[in-house]
This record gives sequence, structure tokens and C-alpha cells, in this order.
Amino acid sequence: MLCSNSKMSLQRLGRVRRLLRCPGRTARCMSSMQINGSLLETSRHRHETDIIALPEHRARSNLDNFLRSKVGLEPSQSTYVLPNILPPTPPAAGYTHVLTPPQIAVALDAAMATFHLHVESRIASLCGQGFYTIGPCGEEMLASIGFALDPHVDAMALHYRHLSVSILRQLRLGRKSLEEIILDRARGYCVSRLDPVTGGVHCAIGSAREPNANDYGGGDYVVTSTLASQCPPAVGRALAFPIADSILRGDKSGSSSSVKQVSFVTVGDGSIHNAHFLSAFNLARHARFRRNKCPVVFGVSDNGLSISYPTDGYADFLFSKTSTDPKLRSHRDRDGIPVFKANGCDMFDVYDKTLQATSYSRKNSAPSLVLYQELIRRFGHAATDRQHAYLDTDTVDRMADSDVVASGIVQAVEQWNALTYNEVYDRFREIGIMVKRSFDVAAEEPKITTREEMIEQVSQPMVRIPRLNPELLTSLHEPELTGSVDRSKTLKRDVMRKHMTRVVSEALTKNPGVVYIGEDVEHGGYYLVTDGLATHFPGRVIDFPPDETTLLGAAMGFSHAGLLPIVEIPYSKYLDCGADM
Repeated sequence: MLCSNSKMSLQRLGRVRRLLRCPGRTARCMSSMQINGSLLETSRHRHETDIIALPEHRARSNLDNFLRSKVGLEPSQSTYVLPNILPPTPPAAGYTHVLTPPQIAVALDAAMATFHLHVESRIASLCGQGFYTIGPCGEEMLASIGFALDPHVDAMALHYRHLSVSILRQLRLGRKSLEEIILDRARGYCVSRLDPVTGGVHCAIGSAREPNANDYGGGDYVVTSTLASQCPPAVGRALAFPIADSILRGDKSGSSSSVKQVSFVTVGDGSIHNAHFLSAFNLARHARFRRNKCPVVFGVSDNGLSISYPTDGYADFLFSKTSTDPKLRSHRDRDGIPVFKANGCDMFDVYDKTLQATSYSRKNSAPSLVLYQELIRRFGHAATDRQHAYLDTDTVDRMADSDVVASGIVQAVEQWNALTYNEVYDRFREIGIMVKRSFDVAAEEPKITTREEMIEQVSQPMVRIPRLNPELLTSLHEPELTGSVDRSKTLKRDVMRKHMTRVVSEALTKNPGVVYIGEDVEHGGYYLVTDGLATHFPGRVIDFPPDETTLLGAAMGFSHAGLLPIVEIPYSKYLDCGADM
């Protein structure tokens, strides 16, 4: 016999299944149906007064009224005063590359979807149905980053605030419609088990399809809410691309006709203080100093705050001191990493500077960095962020009123004539409906509710390794007991490190994708475990500087590119230096 809660859960699941069984694709079905009396819709009515008081709800109403005024409709609020919203100021030198009208439309779609998703995530949280509220607002116009990278070739790992970039990238891939992408993201906010990225254990930016061997290290990599753990593997992928091209695909000269890959990774201005970022950035600089190929592009968004801690322009200071002019010719002048600075509120400047950086890294197989400046964080870090504890009311209100989406719309309509206000307003309303319905669906879907389900989802899969036949082990180690092995033909007893060298050599011989990486391994290592291997297997026994964080992180990146890295950690004590990877 079912209790009332169980009956209600089955009824909710039945409604979702009926919706998902509609003919055609899920998104098209969802757009034509309303889940009347859904759990979230009922809760919205109950909390209507509190929802109206949310600064995010007020900001969305203001943007809606701004667009209504632009298309000749009366504002929905009689007290609304039309603000003087200006487009971003173009850089003094202009743009080297510009977006096309269709690209502008897609970038605005991604920005508006990001804004709506954030507003509904805060509403769902207030209603007790949303469980992730870290906000991307203020950084929506970074979406055009997605046009500066090849979604079929380049690797991407995005900071948790850079949702608009992920949405645009998925739209370019063309595997899902915008409505399907929105539904997947709503599932993350509501921790639905049907979330294709995490399966209901978190809300993370990533791809519904895992990168595979055919991507050669390209694709979208899942990034959670950690500060910068995505950076060492990203540098590892960049280091691995040319190695994999050489030993797996036979491109010894590096002149393959295929497009060179770039590894793109983003962080916030708070994350640049984290050891993961600093280790990765140092490894990239080290690779450049040694002229090792490392086409990684770092993207850093600077909104001036790391939750409550003011960063005060430190990102600009840090990278100005470590950068170099990409036009300089001498080797010594080019030892640094070139920095391209963009106005993060200007979709054209974002696209232009990112394309310049990725083109530089692609052409030179060298690292670069894009610093996205002039960003303003809207609505706090997350719903639990007590902004008034560390910012005055005027500052909080000013930040909430800084509508970069509205500014981008004015830029698209009035400066570039890419769309009309009528087209933008219709699309803004349409995307808003998509997002609201997606949250209604996601909130009804099943969640992980037991310890066993959670363990199954987050634990490393246990792979059963078949044991060798005991008789075979006896014959190998104690041949005199079996009488079946000619002792004159058995290998002589030897020190363990020589047996290890022999086994590693066998692995390198049998599998061309195996590489051996570590500290001091090219000359033989601390204990001569790799003695002579660098000579027999050129380019596949690789030294790294003494930093276990980047060593283990790079090993992850190597595996993403299709290689099979063996990582040497000479002392067990060194493991704790890289355990966070």
C-alpha cells in the first residue's frame, strides 16, 4: 500500500512521462502543452508576493517594459520610467572581426536564455524546487565567445558563470534545439535524474554527450562549482594535441591539413588566486619558454568580486606583469603569454578579442589569455549571498540595474540593424515561456532519493580484473615445483626496477598511444625505471617540472586526447601534492 507522498510522486512522474511520450521531439511537445497544476506552478501562486519582491523578477519586468516601450506598447506597470540604455562603447581602434546578423541573433538568444534561466532558478529556489542558484547575470554577453572556437574541433571547459557561452556552443553544434538545451539546464537547477550532464547530483556546465576518441580531445568538458580544477587538464589537452597527432595519426611534421585544435578554458577573477589556476598557468608559460607546443587559451572574466572579496583589478595587474606583445619578434620577448583585453559587456569586442587569441594560439601552438573586463555582477553570487553585509544599498541597486542584455539589444538593433525591436521582443517573450515550462517539467521529474542511487551516480566504476590461474603464477615464480618449465629458459631473477622497465617497455611497444610522463623520467628517473626508454621511444617519455598538480591534471588532458599516460610519482608522499586532481 502506498503512502500519500508515494502516490503523489507517481502521479507527478506519470504526468512527465505522458509529456515526454508526445510524438516528435520533447521540446516541440513541451512548447505546445501546459502542465496545469504542476508542483512548481502551484508554489509560484502561493509565493507570488515574495516572487514579485525578488530583484531578479523586477529586473525581468523592467526589461520586458523596456522592450514594450520600444515596440509601441504600454508598459505593464504604470510607474515604469523608460531608462536611457546605451550600447557598449566600441574600442578606440574599432573591431578587427565583426559578427554577422545571424550570429548576433543567436548570441542574443543565448544571452536572453541565460537571463531567463537565472531568474527562474531563483524563483524555483524560493519555491523550494530549485537547488542551484549561482548566477551568470552580468556576463550574458560573453556568449559570442562561442563563435570564436570551432565546436567540432576545439576543447572547451567553462567556469560555472559562463552559461551563455555553453548555450551558444550547443546551438552551433546543432544536436539540440534551444528549447531542449533550456530543458536540460532546468533539470540541472532542479537536480532531476534526467539531467544529461550530472544525472541529478549537481548542476554543472558541460555537454550532454561525453567527448570520445573521435573528438581527439575536442568537445565540452564538465565543470562543477570548483574554482579552477578545470585548468590543469585543459593545459594537458593542449600539450597532448600535437603529441597525439604525431604518434597516433602520423603527423610528424605538424603540417597536417586538418584544423589545429585549441584548448579553451575559463575562470573568474576570484579563481586566478587558486593553486589549480596558478599551476596550470605556470605550466603553460613554462611550455612557451621551452618552445613546447601548447595551444591553450585562458579566458578570465573580471567583475571585481570574488563573492564578498574585492579583487580590485588584480587580474589586470597580474596578467600585465606576465604578458607579452604577440607582435614582438625576439625569443626572449615572446617568452610571456600574450593578453587580449575585451569589454565583457560588448558582444563584438568579446568575439573579436577571443578570435584574435584563439587564432594566435592555433597558428603558433602557443598559450594566450583573454581578459574580459568591465563586467558587473548582478544579483549576488548566489541566492544565499548576503550582499548587504559587505556592500551598501546604492551599490547593490546599481549593480542590479546594470542590464547588459538590454545594452546588447540596443547595440544589435540601433547600431548594427541586425534585428528589429519587434523581433527581439517576440523572441524575449518566447524564450521566457520556454524557460518557465522547462522548470515546470524538470521540477516534476524524479530525483535521486537514496544513498545507493547517489553512490551509483558519483562513485568511480569498479572494473573487475580477472585473476591469473594460480598454477600459472606458480610456474612463473617457482618453476622447480612444477617440473614443467625448463629453468635454463626462464628469466633470471633481477631487481624490481628492471622488471618494471621491461613491463613499461612492453606497454610502449604494444600500444602506440601509451606515453610515460613524470619528473626526471627522460634520463631514467630517480631509480632508473625508465632507463633507456626515451631513446627507444622518442617523444613518448616526457619530463614535467616538479609540480604534481599539473602532472596529474595534464595526464587527464592526455587521456582526453586519446593517449594512455603512465604517470610516475617517485614517492608516495608526493601523491598528496596532487591528490586534489
